[in-house]
Amino acid sequence: MPLKPLSRGFKDISLSFKRHPITNDLVLLNNTDAIKRAVQNLVRTRVGEVFFNDTIGTRITGSLFELATDDLVEPIQTEIETVITNYEPRVDLIEVIVNPDYDNHAFDVVIKYNIIGIDASPQQLAFALQPTR
Repeated sequence: MPLKPLSRGFKDISLSFKRHPITNDLVLLNNTDAIKRAVQNLVRTRVGEVFFNDTIGTRITGSLFELATDDLVEPIQTEIETVITNYEPRVDLIEVIVNPDYDNHAFDVVIKYNIIGIDASPQQLAFALQPTR
């Protein structure tokens, strides 16, 4: 069985654009936090929104303006699994759980994954998908 190489770490800037109090640089997200942000951004990105690569993203946004029903759970789950598998090579996807929130016309999403290249326990990311105006 081939060994997976260890990475030297992952970094990303925080989208809050806050400055570090001592260095006055932008605050960085490291390793698990950077990958959590990348996975969530992939799910929330609409197809065609990324310049020069109109295949990245999901078609979930269009489904959010319909009533939250059990019929939408499987297509949303499949879209999330597809985009993460195709566009996030640092992640080994374990499971995607989508539950409709009927009262708020939203979907609660839980994504479980392992990070490839660093020694970290399985990660879980939970957020709500709801329509925005």
